[in-house]
Amino acid sequence: MTTLITGASSGIGEALAVECARRGESLYICGRNEERLAAVAEKCAALAAANAFVKAKRLDVTDEAAVKEWFAECEAFSPVERVFSNAGVSTGEETEENVRTTFAVNVNGNLNVVLAAIETFRARRSGGQILITASIAGYGPLPSCPSYSATKSCMKTWALSLRGMLAREGIKVSAICPGFVRSRITDMNTCPMPFFMEADRAARIILSRADRNIGLIAFPWPMRLATWAFASIPYSLAEIFGRFLPKKVSRRDRQRGG
Repeated sequence: MTTLITGASSGIGEALAVECARRGESLYICGRNEERLAAVAEKCAALAAANAFVKAKRLDVTDEAAVKEWFAECEAFSPVERVFSNAGVSTGEETEENVRTTFAVNVNGNLNVVLAAIETFRARRSGGQILITASIAGYGPLPSCPSYSATKSCMKTWALSLRGMLAREGIKVSAICPGFVRSRITDMNTCPMPFFMEADRAARIILSRADRNIGLIAFPWPMRLATWAFASIPYSLAEIFGRFLPKKVSRRDRQRGG
């Protein structure tokens, strides 16, 4: 298996890269922070099988041309079979700058990666798999983190819609909706984080369900049940309950993954 992972320099992306390397997969990984990315690549290389490779590239997924170029480079070296579109950002304070950055990364960044993956798989006509990281927060609407909730809801809906559209072409698509998982983003949180999970455990859950082509990879189940219930009740009640939700992030600066 040859796997491509964006946002691989921390959090779930890093944990996925390490677990894939441990499983003997070849890896293309990218992130914005060159130093952290190099450390992840080194860790993966130490775990990699003798016939596997680990190739890391500093990349900003909001750069459409750079993303397309990277996919072309990867495809020329060794065809990609599975793509984790994982790079993301937590908004922090809902300033105009932070809101625009959240949408740029969480929506446009994922668009760049996923569209490049679809184009690559279609050109090859041999199927492939795309997994898009959304969030339990995507079950929203959450007044505690409007932009983050909205962007993750967008990615969840888009992934599940693509799944149906692309199935006939042999391209598998899944939405990943984790709860609170250890990362540079959750390290900033001061709000309660029920059912908190370490990133390595989350990566194992994700990969196990990806192997079985599960369309909606949402966990842990109590969080999924709670957010589903919140999203299912009449909005007038949800609006009242939402007033009592703590803010997801209390610090001023946004936290950017990858």
